[in-house]
Amino acid sequence: MIEWQANYPCRYGEALEERALAFATAAHASIDQRRKYTNQPYIEHPIAVAEIVRSVPHTPEMIAAAYLHDVVEDTPITLNKILQEFGREVVTLVSWLTDVSLPLDGNRAARKAIDLAHTAKAPSAAKTIKLADLIDNTLTIKQRDPDFWRVYRHEKLRLLDVLKEGDATLWARAAAQCDVP
Repeated sequence: MIEWQANYPCRYGEALEERALAFATAAHASIDQRRKYTNQPYIEHPIAVAEIVRSVPHTPEMIAAAYLHDVVEDTPITLNKILQEFGREVVTLVSWLTDVSLPLDGNRAARKAIDLAHTAKAPSAAKTIKLADLIDNTLTIKQRDPDFWRVYRHEKLRLLDVLKEGDATLWARAAAQCDVP
């Protein structure tokens, strides 16, 4: 059972953000999920993504979704549970950030194509969070797995093509990581 604390007084948005962080922390910890290359608790990645989003214009719902962006993909938590706990705006963002492909959809390239088509239709707020996700993932992959970096870089370049409606500063930062002029 995932447990988390809620209902404490905070400024607008802060309660939502704090609840989302606590929820995501508990969800990832419930399966002892760890970062692939560092073995750190997985929540370090969503925290980094949220901080990147926080560096550009954002809403509390965007920060909450940044904390929760991998919960549905990686843990037993469902979109319905996110809706119940965090409301329609947060669940909508999380749903755009959640891969829709399934293992039976084919090889990695086929699955990534399905997910790319899904991401292309996302609203700008979700694209901003996705850019932050790419930025943080790139830092780790580029440094620690040069072989996979070649595959990931190609996928990221394709994603960048559909993420132009996200925050321009983050788009430029993500593109620079791939040496895109």
